[in-house]
Amino acid sequence: MQLSGIELICNRGGREVFTGLSFTLASGEALLVTGPNGAGKSSLLRMLAGYVHPAGGRLELREGDPELTLPEQAHYLGHQDAFKPSLTVAENLSFWSRYLGGGEPPKAAFEAVGLDGLMDLPAAYLSAGQRRRLSLARLLAAKRPVWLLDEPTSALDRAAQDRLADIMRDHLAGGGMIVAATHGAIGLDRARELRLGAPA
Repeated sequence: MQLSGIELICNRGGREVFTGLSFTLASGEALLVTGPNGAGKSSLLRMLAGYVHPAGGRLELREGDPELTLPEQAHYLGHQDAFKPSLTVAENLSFWSRYLGGGEPPKAAFEAVGLDGLMDLPAAYLSAGQRRRLSLARLLAAKRPVWLLDEPTSALDRAAQDRLADIMRDHLAGGGMIVAATHGAIGLDRARELRLGAPA
Protein backbone atom coordinates (compact mmCIF):
# COMPACT_ATOMS: atom_id res chain seq x y z
CA MET A 1 0.00 0.00 0.00
CA GLN A 2 1.22 3.51 -0.78
CA LEU A 3 -0.15 6.88 0.30
CA SER A 4 0.90 9.93 -1.71
CA GLY A 5 0.24 13.64 -1.58
CA ILE A 6 1.08 15.37 -4.86
CA GLU A 7 1.55 19.16 -5.09
CA LEU A 8 -1.09 19.75 -2.41
CA ILE A 9 -2.44 23.25 -1.78
CA CYS A 10 -4.38 24.13 1.37
CA ASN A 11 -6.37 27.34 1.83
CA ARG A 12 -8.11 28.07 5.12
CA GLY A 13 -10.14 31.22 5.81
CA GLY A 14 -8.83 32.95 2.69
CA ARG A 15 -5.20 32.25 3.65
CA GLU A 16 -2.84 29.92 1.82
CA VAL A 17 -1.57 27.56 4.52
CA PHE A 18 0.77 25.54 2.32
CA THR A 19 1.36 25.00 -1.39
CA GLY A 20 3.20 22.46 -3.54
CA LEU A 21 3.36 19.93 -0.70
CA SER A 22 4.31 16.39 -1.76
CA PHE A 23 5.12 13.20 0.14
CA THR A 24 4.95 9.41 -0.26
CA LEU A 25 4.43 6.83 2.47
CA ALA A 26 4.51 3.03 2.14
CA SER A 27 3.17 0.21 4.29
CA GLY A 28 5.10 -0.09 7.54
CA GLU A 29 6.27 3.54 7.48
CA ALA A 30 5.55 6.54 9.67
CA LEU A 31 5.71 10.20 8.71
CA LEU A 32 6.11 12.87 11.39
CA VAL A 33 4.67 16.22 10.30
CA THR A 34 6.51 18.98 12.15
CA GLY A 35 6.77 22.75 12.05
CA PRO A 36 5.65 25.85 13.95
CA ASN A 37 2.08 26.56 14.98
CA GLY A 38 0.02 27.67 12.01
CA ALA A 39 2.20 25.91 9.45
CA GLY A 40 -0.59 23.51 8.49
CA LYS A 41 0.15 20.28 10.39
CA SER A 42 -3.43 19.78 11.56
CA SER A 43 -4.79 21.00 8.22
CA LEU A 44 -2.81 18.31 6.41
CA LEU A 45 -4.14 15.58 8.68
CA ARG A 46 -7.69 16.87 8.28
CA MET A 47 -7.17 16.88 4.51
CA LEU A 48 -6.09 13.24 4.61
CA ALA A 49 -9.13 12.46 6.79
CA GLY A 50 -11.48 14.09 4.28
CA TYR A 51 -12.52 17.05 6.43
CA VAL A 52 -10.62 19.63 4.33
CA HIS A 53 -10.57 19.52 0.54
CA PRO A 54 -7.33 20.35 -1.30
CA ALA A 55 -7.41 23.65 -3.17
CA GLY A 56 -4.99 22.00 -5.60
CA GLY A 57 -3.01 18.83 -6.09
CA ARG A 58 -4.27 15.36 -5.27
CA LEU A 59 -4.15 12.50 -2.77
CA GLU A 60 -3.67 8.87 -3.80
CA LEU A 61 -3.93 5.61 -1.87
CA ARG A 62 -2.69 2.69 -3.95
CA GLU A 63 -3.31 -0.99 -3.21
CA GLY A 64 -5.91 -0.20 -0.57
CA ASP A 65 -9.50 -1.39 -0.69
CA PRO A 66 -10.77 -0.17 -4.10
CA GLU A 67 -14.33 0.03 -2.74
CA LEU A 68 -13.37 2.49 0.01
CA THR A 69 -12.09 6.07 0.03
CA LEU A 70 -8.94 7.12 1.87
CA PRO A 71 -10.95 8.54 4.83
CA GLU A 72 -12.85 5.25 5.07
CA GLN A 73 -9.55 3.41 5.44
CA ALA A 74 -8.11 5.81 8.02
CA HIS A 75 -8.44 6.51 11.73
CA TYR A 76 -8.29 10.21 12.58
CA LEU A 77 -7.34 11.22 16.12
CA GLY A 78 -7.67 14.98 16.54
CA HIS A 79 -7.16 17.39 19.41
CA GLN A 80 -10.62 16.76 20.85
CA ASP A 81 -11.30 13.41 22.51
CA ALA A 82 -14.60 12.20 21.06
CA PHE A 83 -16.71 10.40 23.67
CA LYS A 84 -20.07 10.63 25.42
CA PRO A 85 -19.56 11.58 29.10
CA SER A 86 -22.67 9.74 30.29
CA LEU A 87 -21.58 6.42 28.79
CA THR A 88 -19.06 4.15 30.47
CA VAL A 89 -15.60 3.56 29.07
CA ALA A 90 -16.74 0.21 27.65
CA GLU A 91 -19.95 1.67 26.18
CA ASN A 92 -18.06 4.46 24.46
CA LEU A 93 -15.64 2.09 22.81
CA SER A 94 -18.42 -0.33 21.87
CA PHE A 95 -20.26 2.54 20.15
CA TRP A 96 -17.20 3.54 18.16
CA SER A 97 -16.35 -0.05 17.29
CA ARG A 98 -19.83 -0.70 15.88
CA TYR A 99 -19.89 2.67 14.10
CA LEU A 100 -16.53 1.98 12.45
CA GLY A 101 -17.49 -1.54 11.47
CA GLY A 102 -15.26 -3.41 13.87
CA GLY A 103 -17.91 -5.26 15.87
CA GLU A 104 -17.46 -5.55 19.61
CA PRO A 105 -14.04 -4.26 20.72
CA PRO A 106 -11.70 -6.91 22.08
CA LYS A 107 -10.75 -6.71 25.75
CA ALA A 108 -7.17 -6.40 24.52
CA ALA A 109 -7.96 -2.85 23.32
CA PHE A 110 -8.70 -1.76 26.90
CA GLU A 111 -5.67 -3.60 28.24
CA ALA A 112 -3.36 -2.09 25.62
CA VAL A 113 -4.15 1.45 26.78
CA GLY A 114 -4.38 0.59 30.48
CA LEU A 115 -8.13 1.15 30.92
CA ASP A 116 -9.19 -2.44 31.61
CA GLY A 117 -9.80 -1.56 35.28
CA LEU A 118 -12.06 1.38 34.38
CA MET A 119 -14.41 -0.20 31.85
CA ASP A 120 -17.54 0.41 33.97
CA LEU A 121 -16.66 3.99 34.91
CA PRO A 122 -18.66 6.81 33.23
CA ALA A 123 -16.32 8.66 30.87
CA ALA A 124 -17.21 11.96 32.57
CA TYR A 125 -15.02 10.92 35.50
CA LEU A 126 -11.89 10.23 33.47
CA SER A 127 -8.81 12.41 33.81
CA ALA A 128 -7.40 14.18 30.73
CA GLY A 129 -4.84 11.42 30.23
CA GLN A 130 -7.45 8.69 30.63
CA ARG A 131 -9.72 10.41 28.10
CA ARG A 132 -6.83 10.48 25.65
CA ARG A 133 -6.20 6.79 26.23
CA LEU A 134 -9.89 6.05 25.56
CA SER A 135 -9.54 7.85 22.22
CA LEU A 136 -6.41 5.83 21.45
CA ALA A 137 -8.27 2.59 22.18
CA ARG A 138 -10.46 3.43 19.18
CA LEU A 139 -7.44 2.74 16.95
CA LEU A 140 -7.53 -0.87 18.10
CA ALA A 141 -11.30 -1.35 18.15
CA ALA A 142 -11.65 -1.39 14.35
CA LYS A 143 -8.75 -2.27 12.06
CA ARG A 144 -7.82 0.44 9.56
CA PRO A 145 -4.47 0.65 7.75
CA VAL A 146 -3.88 4.43 7.93
CA TRP A 147 -3.60 6.24 11.26
CA LEU A 148 -3.75 10.05 11.28
CA LEU A 149 -2.64 11.26 14.70
CA ASP A 150 -2.64 14.93 15.76
CA GLU A 151 -0.37 15.40 18.81
CA PRO A 152 -1.10 11.83 19.98
CA THR A 153 0.95 12.11 23.19
CA SER A 154 -1.02 15.13 24.44
CA ALA A 155 -1.99 14.71 28.13
CA LEU A 156 -0.22 11.35 28.38
CA ASP A 157 2.26 10.60 31.14
CA ARG A 158 5.52 8.77 30.39
CA ALA A 159 4.07 5.30 30.97
CA ALA A 160 1.13 6.00 28.65
CA GLN A 161 3.48 7.43 26.01
CA ASP A 162 5.50 4.21 26.14
CA ARG A 163 2.28 2.18 25.72
CA LEU A 164 1.35 4.31 22.71
CA ALA A 165 4.79 3.84 21.16
CA ASP A 166 4.38 0.06 21.46
CA ILE A 167 0.91 0.24 19.88
CA MET A 168 2.21 2.33 16.98
CA ARG A 169 5.19 0.05 16.40
CA ASP A 170 2.88 -3.00 16.33
CA HIS A 171 0.66 -1.22 13.78
CA LEU A 172 3.65 -0.49 11.54
CA ALA A 173 4.98 -4.02 11.92
CA GLY A 174 1.61 -5.27 10.65
CA GLY A 175 1.92 -3.19 7.49
CA GLY A 176 0.02 -0.13 8.67
CA MET A 177 0.94 3.50 8.07
CA ILE A 178 1.05 6.47 10.45
CA VAL A 179 1.01 10.19 9.71
CA ALA A 180 1.46 12.09 12.97
CA ALA A 181 1.55 15.83 13.57
CA THR A 182 3.82 16.50 16.50
CA HIS A 183 6.09 19.02 18.17
CA GLY A 184 8.30 16.36 19.73
CA ALA A 185 9.45 12.74 19.61
CA ILE A 186 6.71 10.11 19.93
CA GLY A 187 8.85 6.98 20.18
CA LEU A 188 9.16 6.12 16.48
CA ASP A 189 12.89 6.32 15.85
CA ARG A 190 12.72 5.27 12.19
CA ALA A 191 9.97 7.69 11.20
CA ARG A 192 10.62 10.12 8.37
CA GLU A 193 9.97 13.84 8.87
CA LEU A 194 7.93 16.25 6.77
CA ARG A 195 8.65 19.75 8.04
CA LEU A 196 6.20 22.47 7.12
CA GLY A 197 7.39 26.06 6.84
CA ALA A 198 6.71 29.11 8.96
CA PRO A 199 3.18 30.55 8.82
CA ALA A 200 2.54 33.40 6.44
